[in-house]
Amino acid sequence: MKPKILVVDPVQSLRGILRQIIITMGYDVLEAANGAEAIHAYQANFPILTTMDLNMPDMTGIDVIRKIREFDPAANIMMCSALEQKTMIIEAIHAGAKEFVSKPFREHNIKETMLKLLIV
Repeated sequence: MKPKILVVDPVQSLRGILRQIIITMGYDVLEAANGAEAIHAYQANFPILTTMDLNMPDMTGIDVIRKIREFDPAANIMMCSALEQKTMIIEAIHAGAKEFVSKPFREHNIKETMLKLLIV
């Protein structure tokens, strides 16, 4: 059984792009379109890495990070968002995100950041 990576993004096409990248890296993919789905998928599977958008329909990515880290303080989370506001990035890091990649992203940037987090 391959290790799992959870992709959390409300945009289905973006989840699809990330899914293809992750599959080529040799991992299985879990997907969530909102915060509630993300928390449920995380608790059910404990993925080795989670990519998280900041904006979702039901809660912010920062809120989801906090909830996930309540039951898994070692959660490996990477923010992946179009928002480049420094205050939001800092808040996400303080909440427990380990890296931030801005959208639109290049495939090699995503892979490089994911590999960095997976090796640690």
